[in-house]
Amino acid sequence: MSALDEATAGDAEHPRAAHNMQSPRISVVIPTLNEASNLPHVLTRLPDIVDEVVLVDGHSIDDTIAVAQMIRPDIRIVLQVETGKGNALACGFAAATGDIIVMIDADGSNDPAEIPRFVDALLAGNDFAKGSRFTDGGHSHDITPLRSGGNRVLGFAVNVLFRTHYTDLCYGYNAFWRHCLPDMNVTCTGFEVETLINVRVARAGLSVAEVPSVEHKRLHGESNLHAVRDGFRVLRAILGERLSRRHIPVDPDAWHPMFHEPQAPPSGWVLRIASDD
Repeated sequence: MSALDEATAGDAEHPRAAHNMQSPRISVVIPTLNEASNLPHVLTRLPDIVDEVVLVDGHSIDDTIAVAQMIRPDIRIVLQVETGKGNALACGFAAATGDIIVMIDADGSNDPAEIPRFVDALLAGNDFAKGSRFTDGGHSHDITPLRSGGNRVLGFAVNVLFRTHYTDLCYGYNAFWRHCLPDMNVTCTGFEVETLINVRVARAGLSVAEVPSVEHKRLHGESNLHAVRDGFRVLRAILGERLSRRHIPVDPDAWHPMFHEPQAPPSGWVLRIASDD
């Protein structure tokens, strides 16, 4: 019996069984803020298995949107009403139509060629495929000693408090079946979003598989991450989840944030794009 058959056998009542597991539609959600210089690298490396790309823009002042539309005319552009990476991802999740949703950063640090690994982990029967830089086969060319130490301490706290076995807590490369969205219930706004998602999928009893991933250095521009400030946000999120009772809204779409999806640009739109070099 194949891994796909094993994943679905005797599981007709599981939400996963409602999906077309032989050929699921795959959506990639990319939050952006002034990433025009990095998008040529990211968008041109997406594998052919991707059916839909949702770019969520957080009020960029550069040519992020125009570059994205030039490279990939079929891209869906979603504009945040609020701000922050957590809100951007929630907007993208709400807009995505795929059976499988992949979340990936726009700065070139995540290799789009790894997406099939995450999809394979889901097709093998898991609910959530969690990227890890610290499991066998994973690595980071970018993380600083301060961020690495903080990640390990916070990860240890999550493993103790929620009985998980995560090797990497604060990494933004993940994929999941869309039925996970009500359990994830992404209501935060900032960089604590990965931690919140990881904790909530664990509390919901969803099956999580870690996928080795190699993190590269940001290609262009400055990161919006502030290690100490955002580390404290992550800690507050962990403690808040530990002290709260798990609650799934009666309305499974109650977490949906407000966003705006503008019309596609006029035909014949032309833009000069900076090269990767």
